[in-house]
Amino acid sequence: MPTSAPAARNWFDQGGSAYARFRPEYPPALATCLAGLAPNRSLALDVGCGNGQLTRLLAPCFEHVVGIDPSADQIANAFVDTRIEYRQAPAERIPLADGCASLIAAAQAAHWFDLPAFYREARRIAAPGAVLALVSYGVLALEPGPALAERFTCFYRDEIGPYWPPERQLVDSGYVTIEFPFPELAAAPMELRCTWSLAQFLGYLSTWSAVRSAREAGRDALLAGFADDLAAAWGDPARERTVRWPIHMRIGRL
Repeated sequence: MPTSAPAARNWFDQGGSAYARFRPEYPPALATCLAGLAPNRSLALDVGCGNGQLTRLLAPCFEHVVGIDPSADQIANAFVDTRIEYRQAPAERIPLADGCASLIAAAQAAHWFDLPAFYREARRIAAPGAVLALVSYGVLALEPGPALAERFTCFYRDEIGPYWPPERQLVDSGYVTIEFPFPELAAAPMELRCTWSLAQFLGYLSTWSAVRSAREAGRDALLAGFADDLAAAWGDPARERTVRWPIHMRIGRL
């Protein structure tokens, strides 16, 4: 009796821990830069911390680090460190005392905030001379191979593009259009860089809100078609390719 063919893998169904497993890591230089701008190393707050990607980098730089996120699932999958305290809370209601934080950072999260309410809270909890940093990373560059880059660009711009929320435009622009009513500080250019296999790259795409929206809209065929095309252009799925993202920052003194 013939055996049935194995079911095709759904690259975009990675489960609740995908964000922690597949999101790219910020370079340690980012935390060093932000800590160097802070008035002291007493307390850093990571707002919308997710699974603690920036939070973990801040831990060696400060006496105490707090990460807050409204998602219980994100907090449950957060990086554990004795120097870090995680709390489930929104950016608009920060559970910290007045005047306590020397650094208030938000990485790849500020576009979801009610910014006026968040800024009020940031001013409230800020220690004298505290720094506020809104960090984002832009559209990735995949290398080497023009075929890969072209297929990804088509997917990002034309196929998955309609499923991004409007806030995504703020990320793509590097937050340049976000209201930021603080004296601004400059920082050296930085980037995120990963070396990933095909599975890791598609795992990362599975964490996109646009991918989740497309799946909820019943567009699994669109996603599967892209994964098949990318796999064909990738070649050996175990081959590791370099993925780069430019880091953008709006940094201000409170």
